[in-house]
Amino acid sequence: MLNTTEKIPLVAVVGPTASGKTGLGIEIAKKYNGEIVSADSMQIYKYMDIATAKPTLQEMQGIPHHLIDFLSPDQSFSVADYVALAHQIIADIFNRGKLPVLVGGTGLYISSLLDNIEFTPSGSDEKLRAELSDICDKEGIQKLLDMLGKFDPESAARLSAQKNKSRIIRAIEIYKTTGETMTESLKKSRLKETPYNDVRIGLTVCDRSFLYNRINSRVDYMIDSGLLNETRRIMQMNLGKTAKMAIGYKELIPYINGEVSYDDAINRLKMETRRYAKRQLTWFRRDNKINWLYIDKFTQEELFSQSCEFIEKTLDFGR
Repeated sequence: MLNTTEKIPLVAVVGPTASGKTGLGIEIAKKYNGEIVSADSMQIYKYMDIATAKPTLQEMQGIPHHLIDFLSPDQSFSVADYVALAHQIIADIFNRGKLPVLVGGTGLYISSLLDNIEFTPSGSDEKLRAELSDICDKEGIQKLLDMLGKFDPESAARLSAQKNKSRIIRAIEIYKTTGETMTESLKKSRLKETPYNDVRIGLTVCDRSFLYNRINSRVDYMIDSGLLNETRRIMQMNLGKTAKMAIGYKELIPYINGEVSYDDAINRLKMETRRYAKRQLTWFRRDNKINWLYIDKFTQEELFSQSCEFIEKTLDFGR
């Protein structure tokens, strides 16, 4: 029986793709009477099963999973949408006497949820956004960073390392439409205390080639499981701007269209997945609350046992 008088106890299992988060999360949920809350920005979509490594019913082992396979691919879904829905689901799991187990690799979803970021309505200007995108295409991303630096140097410095065009444009758009910088907006969003007493478990590697080999093997398995046919079906759908970002389809479409060879398409998919894993690791390493476990140094049993130690040190299970 979970026992807390103040905050909701929660376990988060995070890390890069192909690190074994799904399996570990399910084992934790089985031991502690938990339910899984997904934190994956692509597994939310229906029909996008193989490319997103969505767990099958057999893999779920009877553990309820939330925020998976519920949205049409033509619908966009923001981090604010995710946080609002996840808060509701986690509260419901806890109120039914169960442990919420957050599992996923979408860092922005996870940090925004656990740090209780509040998203306030902010201005938007599609015309301005298009103009800024055009400037970037013609003059380069540094031009946007220079523009941003004139009124929000802190955001410019933070975003310069990421070179993320859409986020830089968004930072300029926020200021131009609201008069408030993104830096000011972020500071306000963090004023409210988190409702969670969470323990964060991160899966990583000592030798990155170990993870990359797992990724390559996973891609081969996805192909064997029918990823090409899934891609053909997805090509017939009207995808929203969020679903279009999914790794898997855009790398295989050129092969299906006869533009590149099969080997080139598969190699491209493996490379993009490895790059994504590297970005995930970079994101999560900034979080000093994560308890790291090395998947290339421990067996599955050892990973689970160490996870249980972290959990029981932090959460009160009324023993």
